[in-house]
Amino acid sequence: MISANDLSPAELAALLHFHADAGVEWLLEEEAIDRFAEFEAMKAARRPAAAQAQQQHPAAGERPLPSQAPPRRNAATRPAPAERAASGPQPAIPDGEAVQQARFVAETARSLVELKTAIEAFSSCNLKHSARSTIFASGDAESGIMVIGSAPSAEDDREGMPFSGKSGQLFDKMLAAIGLKRSAILLTQVIPWRPPGNRAPSAAEMDICRPFIERQIALAEPKAILLLGNFSARFFFGENDTIHGLRGRWKEIAAADCVIPAIASLHPQDLLTAPVNKRLAWNDLLAFQAKLKSLSLLRN
Repeated sequence: MISANDLSPAELAALLHFHADAGVEWLLEEEAIDRFAEFEAMKAARRPAAAQAQQQHPAAGERPLPSQAPPRRNAATRPAPAERAASGPQPAIPDGEAVQQARFVAETARSLVELKTAIEAFSSCNLKHSARSTIFASGDAESGIMVIGSAPSAEDDREGMPFSGKSGQLFDKMLAAIGLKRSAILLTQVIPWRPPGNRAPSAAEMDICRPFIERQIALAEPKAILLLGNFSARFFFGENDTIHGLRGRWKEIAAADCVIPAIASLHPQDLLTAPVNKRLAWNDLLAFQAKLKSLSLLRN
């Protein structure tokens, strides 16, 4: 076992991030716990149950006494399928009915505030039950400028806001480079809840989240949209190419009665992983800046 004293500050930080992404929230208990004594107590508690099970289910070759013979169960005494289903918790996997419910909830919201409240109360998506936070649009809805990321990261889920941590710090620098700041734009993500382990959302999860993000766009009525990340670009463009094939080209996306020009670029996390791609993102940012200036959304 490696002692923490043998690790550098950078290695300790990486280890802490690893544990946080794995779901570890507390490294130490408030009081010391004797795990060996706890394990022995658990074994002792199991012994009576094991002895009782041995009496009820003798070993092979031993015929139970008549008084021990278990009663036969016919079809009439078997639990019904509904009873068996109710015996344990069932995962809230999105289905067609849940998708219809999401559409109804989104369409009836008349403002971003109402939509935020509705999404926070929505419980028919399994992603919500494994996430800590519901990530909703933040910033200036009247700016006409919208930036949409993919899905919350572990840092986003902990902080309760999109683009947190190192990725968020780089994102702020990217905005500043073209004369913007996050408080002056509307910032949101396609998926409002972090998928466990940062996995890609399933098709059913995308279907149930689509009404929410499309309603955010329809209510905000942005004049231009910047999509960040492979998932976000594929989601709106309906193509299966990588972000390198989807980035840097203006396309139109529709939400309700709105048709908005949108351009895709690399996600800040992609740039942290492969800094060589920063030059590509810079070209996309310049194209986005030029569009904002042409729409009088950004001062020269």
